[in-house]
This record gives sequence, structure tokens and C-alpha cells, in this order.
Amino acid sequence: MMKLVKPRVLVVDDEPGVRKALQRGLRAEDMDVVTAADGPTALQLARTGSFDVVLLDIMLPGLSGYRVLERLRGDGVTTPVLLVSAKDGEIDQADGLDLGADGYLVKPFSFVVLVAQVRAVLRRAGPEASRGVLKLSALEVDRALRQVRWDGREVPFSPREFALLEVLVGRSGTVVTKDELLRAVWGDEQSVTRNLVEVYVGYVRRKLDAVGAGALLRTVRGHGYLASDTQLDEVR
Repeated sequence: MMKLVKPRVLVVDDEPGVRKALQRGLRAEDMDVVTAADGPTALQLARTGSFDVVLLDIMLPGLSGYRVLERLRGDGVTTPVLLVSAKDGEIDQADGLDLGADGYLVKPFSFVVLVAQVRAVLRRAGPEASRGVLKLSALEVDRALRQVRWDGREVPFSPREFALLEVLVGRSGTVVTKDELLRAVWGDEQSVTRNLVEVYVGYVRRKLDAVGAGALLRTVRGHGYLASDTQLDEVR
């Protein structure tokens, strides 16, 4: 039985103190948190489809939260978005909701209320939210069809290989340890060891290499494995 993966949250705010506080607080609530400080970075990260919810400040350098949200919805990214802003006017809130936001929080806000809003959005999204398409460069991991495509062409993966790739691409730009892969892909199978993780990563890497996508999967010695591309590398 596979273990449920922690909800993955993208926190976007140009204030370092806010990012740090939200990251610390949400991690304490057993969530996996990635942060961004500007609009272009937020757009690049959110376009991967690998987050369960985005906390998006409106006033951002480079690209406003409104424009980030507008472009995400235009690209077909359906990840739930909670807008966060000091603007408390009805028109501001209506504009955000009309662009496709799933909620609107006014600063300053209670952290307890924010967590409740995040959990409510995750509940409303339900299991279907984790069945969208993950994208990394020209690689697509279609969780609904259980297919992997590179440049539009299907690449065959076994169910276990698919599950492993899904976890890695689902956490694009973040190092995933062998133990995390073990828990997420094999769950409570007692006989499985870290060596088997290495074996299956090798299987996945060879299949990616065969279609020219091998550079997307890297070993971070002493830590684990990283799925990333040049654009995400710049963000990181």
C-alpha cells in the first residue's frame, strides 16, 4: 500500500519574513512547502502542475499575482490558488475570483484561518486534483491515463516505474530522498530496501535516456534524486 504524499504548497510573497514564517508554519502542519519571491518565478514553478495549492500574493515584482493567475488558467493549469493581499476592497476580491482564484485572504490574516482555508481548498479539490498532467520540459506525466510522454510521444513505463517517476516529477526542483521514495512508492512492503529504489531509478533513467530526456533526472550524492530542467535550475 502506498503512503499518501504530503500536500505540496507553493508560497509566493516578496517579503522574506512572510515567506519564512509561512514555510515554517505550513511545514509544522505536515505540508511540503516551496517558496518564490516574484511573479516570473512563481509562474515557472506553478506551470509544472506539481503543487496541490498556491498561496499567491498580488503585489509581486516582475509580474503581479493577478497576471500569474491569469496566465496559469490560460495555460490550462487548474491548481487551486488562494490570493493573498493587503487590498480588502470588494472589487479587488471580485477581480481575483473572476480570474479563477479559489479564495482570497486579506493581510494581516490569522495563520489558523489560512491553514483552514488551505485544507478546505484541498478537500474541495479532492482526489481529482492529483490526477492532472505533470510537466517538466517536454516530459509529461499524465496521472489520469497513467502515461508518460516525451515530446508528445508515449514512453512505456511499468506501474512501479510510473509511480516512482510520478513522485519525482511531482516534486520537480526538490531533492527526494531514497527513504521518501521508498515510503511513497512501496509503502509498507517490509522486504523492500533502498537498493531496490536505486534499481528502479536506474530503470527509469535508462528509459528517459533512450528518448533524450535523461538530463531531467539527476542523482544528488548523499541526499537523493532530483527531477529538474534548466529553467527550474535558474529558479532554484
